[in-house]
Amino acid sequence: MREPAFWHRPPSWTSRFLMPLGALYGAVTARRMQRQGFDAGIPVLCVGNYHLGGAGKTPTVLALARLLRDLGETPVVLSRGYGGKLHGPIMVDAQRHAAADVGDEPLMLARTVPVAVARDRIGGVALARSQGASVILMDDGFQNPAIVKDASLIVIDGSRGLGNACVFPAGPLRAPLDRQLDRTDALIVIGDGAAAGAVAAEVAARGRPVLSAHLKASDASVAALAGKRVLAFAGIGDPARFFRTLRANRIEVVAERVFADHHPFSIGEIETLIAEARRDGLTLVTTEKDLARLRSGEGLPSWAENIVPFAVTLEFDDAAGLRKFVAEQLFKAREKKFRK
Repeated sequence: MREPAFWHRPPSWTSRFLMPLGALYGAVTARRMQRQGFDAGIPVLCVGNYHLGGAGKTPTVLALARLLRDLGETPVVLSRGYGGKLHGPIMVDAQRHAAADVGDEPLMLARTVPVAVARDRIGGVALARSQGASVILMDDGFQNPAIVKDASLIVIDGSRGLGNACVFPAGPLRAPLDRQLDRTDALIVIGDGAAAGAVAAEVAARGRPVLSAHLKASDASVAALAGKRVLAFAGIGDPARFFRTLRANRIEVVAERVFADHHPFSIGEIETLIAEARRDGLTLVTTEKDLARLRSGEGLPSWAENIVPFAVTLEFDDAAGLRKFVAEQLFKAREKKFRK
């Protein structure tokens, strides 16, 4: 689905009309979050967000996977595999699987780090441990109580913030904010916008770290588009951020096409984009996550080979502070599990 525009404006009559449903949904979710989960037996770090839609979880997971490896750990990502037909538990094979099998995010992540997809998260823990995981890195699942999290790192976009700060369906929040803040161990603010300032202040007031980070485009992606006029398209949680990132890297975006998050592109849709780009002398560019949905088990179809993927990584302003936080959380988790 596409996020309703009223989610990102001050509360309107539409959101007020839906607030009773939001109160019910929020109460059910908040109660569910109180349930006792399964102890994985090894540290579990969860990367989540407070709201529906995109915030930057995927680049955060990749950044944490790199950090964990630098610390001598063997991380395995655990994902529900949203958008994929396989329920798992199954290890993602980036060469054999397609996004239709395991979801676009797991397929993208699996090119860098081992990924277990499982609708049953406890079964996913068992699979990850069988692969030699020393740490489980949960991609989403912050509001899901099935697995005990040793630390939850919440991602928020500095420009979008929490929208109207109402609970779904009146707004984008997945649960009442105060209940989510209670379970937040660190907040990661991506970008320079001021929309996340109030939430960051709340987290800091609770004595939890607030870490700033920025998306950095790969040199190869910028070089591939240097001097070219582009047609950019995206079916992610926040397409506008993708377009902003392109322009911030001095790439001339002539046209934008927005699709719903996790949109399953048809051949006809891509052919239309290709024809439009060819007609206007433009280069097609999209995100790595969108490109993952175009791949089959045999790789990228020939009709999509001229689409340029724009790769980004997440860089933390205080990398040493993040490293210290993660190392401390791992130590505390292992100490607690050893005492049991």
